[in-house]
Formats: sequence, structure tokens, C-alpha cells
Amino acid sequence: MKTIAIIGAMDEEVALIGKSLDGVQHSHVASLDINVGTVEAQSGESVTVAATVGGMGLVNAAATTQCLVDLYHPDAIVFSGIAGSLNKSMHINDIVLGGTLRYLDSDMRMIAQWKPQTEEFHSDKHLIEVASSVLDDMGMHHITGVIASGNNFIGTPEAAAKVAQQTHADAVEMEGAAVAHVAARNDVPALVIRALSDEADTDYEVFKEFDVSEYADTAARLAISIVARL
Repeated sequence: MKTIAIIGAMDEEVALIGKSLDGVQHSHVASLDINVGTVEAQSGESVTVAATVGGMGLVNAAATTQCLVDLYHPDAIVFSGIAGSLNKSMHINDIVLGGTLRYLDSDMRMIAQWKPQTEEFHSDKHLIEVASSVLDDMGMHHITGVIASGNNFIGTPEAAAKVAQQTHADAVEMEGAAVAHVAARNDVPALVIRALSDEADTDYEVFKEFDVSEYADTAARLAISIVARL
């Protein structure tokens, strides 16, 4: 039986994923509430899903990913969240699949001396193909692009322009590269999905008041649909 780990951006999203699972149970470890259950795939196979909220920032994302790897030995990791747009051709609620993930504030010449010995990270090609197919069926505009990850919230046009120049990214956020990095260290295929919430120019105090209920519903349906096609 396949096992897929899902890391969500917010409680609402993971709660909806949990409601989509059969025989769901909760495991509480390392400050995480992990929803564990099964989904029937299109092939008729039963797939185990372990889904949890990862927390904000690179360290939280990395710790959550490693915990799921150690506990559940997943065949793949799917990470879903929101991001600021750096691509003028993209719009709010469009989706960026993380074909390439780059750190904002790390000297990768040194970090790349350790496994997986690369200065950037990549979502698994097959997972991208499956996600792209699901998004097509959902009628959602998406691209496979570059996502930049750092520990600073990008909330001004000046900061967004600097990140775009530095990384040539389509979106900026605070976790994706860490998830892909840890997955690669453990030889686990990973997929990073980002829905665009703003243009990376919104002050955090304003941003945190955004209504994310619609995004949470869409993200949960997307994650379960991807699992069903694996």
C-alpha cells in the first residue's frame, strides 16, 4: 500500500483533508496533529495518507517533513500553501507548481557540499504531471515555475522586486525549498504547490486578516485528487 504525506499551510485545509479520509485517526507527536487515514485511488488501490499542518518558516517546514518521513516512510510528499506572486502574468488564486525551489538567504555553495549536493531543488516530474492534470480538470490556471523560500515575510513592492531580481522566481514564500530539501535528502519524491494570495506587496498585519476559507477548500480538494491519481 502506498503512503502519501501531505503538509498543509493551515488548520482549515488539513481539517478538510482529514474529513476526506476513511478510518481517520489522529497521532500527536513533535507538536503536530497528524491525520492518518486512507483514500481509494482511481486504480482501486487503497492509499494511506498522513496529513498535518507544517507551521510557518523554513525550520518548522523542515522539522515537519523529517518527522513525517521518519514516522510514515512516505512514497511521496505533497506540500500545499499560499505565496506572493512575482510573475506579472499571474493572478490571485492562480497556482505555481514548484518545478524549481530556491532559498532566498542561504549560501548554497556551502550547503550543497552535503546531500543532495545541489544548489536548488525540484518537485518530482511525475507528481507535477499528475497535479497539472488535476488542475486542468478543475479549470485552474497554473504554471510550473520557480518558487523562492526565505524566513522573511515579503510585504513591500521594493522587497518583492529585490527577490524577483535575486531569484528570477514566480512566487515567494517561507517553506517550500525546505520541504523539497529534506525530501531530497531522504530520497522521497516531493511536490510543492503554491496558490497566489497577493503580489508580495501586502503588509503582514493586513495579510493575516485575509479570508483563506475558499483557498483551504480548493487546496484540500486538489491534494486528495492528486493522491487518488497516484
